[in-house]
Amino acid sequence: MGRVDGKVALITGGARGLGEANGRLMADEGATVVLSDVLDDDGKATADSIVASGGSAEYIHQDVTDEDTWDEVVKGIVSRHGRLDIVVNNAGVALDKTVEDTTLEEFRWVNAINNEAVFLGTRAAIRAMKNQNPKGGSIVNISSIAGLVGIENLAAYNASKGAVRLFSKSAALHCASNGYNIRVNTVHPSYTWTPMVQAIGDNTGDRDAFFEALSEAHPLGRPGVPMDVAYGVLYLSSDESTWVTGSELVIDGGITAV
Repeated sequence: MGRVDGKVALITGGARGLGEANGRLMADEGATVVLSDVLDDDGKATADSIVASGGSAEYIHQDVTDEDTWDEVVKGIVSRHGRLDIVVNNAGVALDKTVEDTTLEEFRWVNAINNEAVFLGTRAAIRAMKNQNPKGGSIVNISSIAGLVGIENLAAYNASKGAVRLFSKSAALHCASNGYNIRVNTVHPSYTWTPMVQAIGDNTGDRDAFFEALSEAHPLGRPGVPMDVAYGVLYLSSDESTWVTGSELVIDGGITAV
């Protein structure tokens, strides 16, 4: 049996990077996976590839900052699949700027996707999961080491990921105090070699040198790869973690231990 056999999972930002890895691993472990994103071509290709490999997956277009869309997405999943067991709020963006260089418009853009959308997704998931029979589920919100420590050139990103960390604890306590059997946890990756991090490397003018610098910065000698993070998300999504809520799973190659 797979570790999430029979579960239905929604993964935002599922077209590529961490979301793609999460989708592929959960499908391999028995879940029906719904990938959402605004990168339609990549998202459809990822879902088709999962199906071609024997998994169960579909792709839907979703702007995670649109409140009304969240209700439509969740209702549609429950209508098609009968339930919603896992929501991974993974969609995110980064802005390679210091506090002095960041405009208010840019700050709001980053926080709308990385923070407000996590609130919308968590709220929609709770409303769907609390009335299921058997009720319950798992919500995994992707934060970052930037939700734990400061990084000078990621001011807006720091703000958004720190907010995800404490918001998720509040949601976890709310669910626990109301007996919903819904767990809410955060995952805190360090620099993982995804298109988003590669773009930061490109901003330095030398992607290869940036990769080498990241390798030297991490005690384990390399930046992460998406599957490093996906296995942590899988654990928090599965019944192996039924006594885990309000927690922070740090997956960072040891960098925050320095």
